[in-house]
Amino acid sequence: MEKLQTDVKNILGLQLPSDPRWVNLAEMQLEEILTDHAYCEQKAATTCITLIQRYSDKDKLVKELSPIVTEEWGHFRLVLAELHKRKLTLGKQRKDIYVNKLLEFQKKGGSSEERMLDHLLTMALIEARSCERFKRLSEGLDDDYMRKFYRKFMESEAGHYTLFIELCDTYFPKTTVRKRWKEWLEYEEKVMDEMEIRGDRVH
Repeated sequence: MEKLQTDVKNILGLQLPSDPRWVNLAEMQLEEILTDHAYCEQKAATTCITLIQRYSDKDKLVKELSPIVTEEWGHFRLVLAELHKRKLTLGKQRKDIYVNKLLEFQKKGGSSEERMLDHLLTMALIEARSCERFKRLSEGLDDDYMRKFYRKFMESEAGHYTLFIELCDTYFPKTTVRKRWKEWLEYEEKVMDEMEIRGDRVH
């Protein structure tokens, strides 16, 4: 657990921590946060399915991401159950400005290998930022139950972002991965700095 705390504190070099005010805003809009969280888990599952379909010749990727599909869908069901328990409903899916900004940075041309690397690094970054956000919720919410609820998600996301980096290291030279990852981190810092602080979004 101590190692996890250290890893989360320095999440693969995230350059800009979330504004502390975000937790307070999120606590006031719990239904919206839970709804957005549910869709985030759903999209994570479907994206892993897409990666498996697109890179079906990569045995390790297929083997490692298959259980993640099940896990992410299980997370969706957990969040959905929490909404129902509170007599809240799953609202409509919102436009994910954060993820769309990341997609803009993906290489559209170049080789298929370069595009694959960016696909994996995009997922690593989303999982890293989600982990950082869930950590803040697990420490900053007034509700003890919800703090523990998000602690579990934080631990899971920590493992996911590590897996995506490991997959990158499996298929690409580490120097190439680290160089591109640095570019991604610098870009994400600008995205986070420019985004409005909203309590109804996970990202």
